[in-house]
Amino acid sequence: MKTEIRQNGKVILSSTDDISIPMIFKNLCGKNFSGDDYQNYLRTVCQDIGVTTGTIEYYADNVLIEKGTIPEF
Repeated sequence: MKTEIRQNGKVILSSTDDISIPMIFKNLCGKNFSGDDYQNYLRTVCQDIGVTTGTIEYYADNVLIEKGTIPEF
């Protein structure tokens, strides 16, 4: 299965391991972090992978699974 994180219709990250993309998606949406840890994660990772504040989408085999929001950081 191919999983992806997309923003504005563009694939930001993709993988076939079924583990990393769902975890990164949850991290970006604040489901695995909160407070300062979450803000620090966003500052570091968003710049590295090229995502910005706003809506991101998690897809599995080109089917939308979930939408999330990256807040201002």
